[in-house]
Amino acid sequence: MGKNSEMGLIGRKIGMTQMFDAAGHAHGITVVELGPNVVLQGKTTTGPDGYSALQLGYGTRKVARVTKAEQGHFKAAGEGVLPRFVHEIRVPDATVAAHPVGSVVSVGDVFKAGIRVDVMGTSKGRGFSGVMKRHNFSGFKRTHGVHEYHRHGGSIGTRLTPGMTFKGVGMPGQMGDSRVTQQGLLVHGIDTDRNLVYIKGGIPGFDGANVVIRHAVKKPRLPRK
Repeated sequence: MGKNSEMGLIGRKIGMTQMFDAAGHAHGITVVELGPNVVLQGKTTTGPDGYSALQLGYGTRKVARVTKAEQGHFKAAGEGVLPRFVHEIRVPDATVAAHPVGSVVSVGDVFKAGIRVDVMGTSKGRGFSGVMKRHNFSGFKRTHGVHEYHRHGGSIGTRLTPGMTFKGVGMPGQMGDSRVTQQGLLVHGIDTDRNLVYIKGGIPGFDGANVVIRHAVKKPRLPRK
């Protein structure tokens, strides 16, 4: 795929819509404003960090909301560069050499329609949730004999055997608001003029949340013959 086959970009989730393919079938599409990103720093395996990566910045913010240390770090990328979001993408040394500090990477430089991507974001917070919502438990029957136990999780262990509650048993608790990676999503199309990428299906996060999109690490499974 070229020098940018292992690149990724920072963007912002716009929302969902639907688009039609060549056969006239409608698909649920997530619209993401992806980039442009500014290269803030490059790291190589021979450098002091010991690994190769690109530090990218997206968006802008006021000078008053940027610390002096951050201003000094961003200054190397050019005057007036004050990104709102900063993320590091692990890439080969050759990709780091091809993207010097201060260069701008756009969606058309990295992605194209028809490829598979991984999307990283923070899922929506659902608060404290029960086992039926959090773990998809079926619950109990709503009939006579079941008294105030309709949405409980059932037995989690007895006092005799095993005499303990095993790790990993589904319990009520905090749901969502965690880092999620959605793998192998299809890029339906891109709009280089507006820095938009159209991804088939849903992605983590609320509308307006920042996301990171990179080329898929895993190859898609081939259909059975």
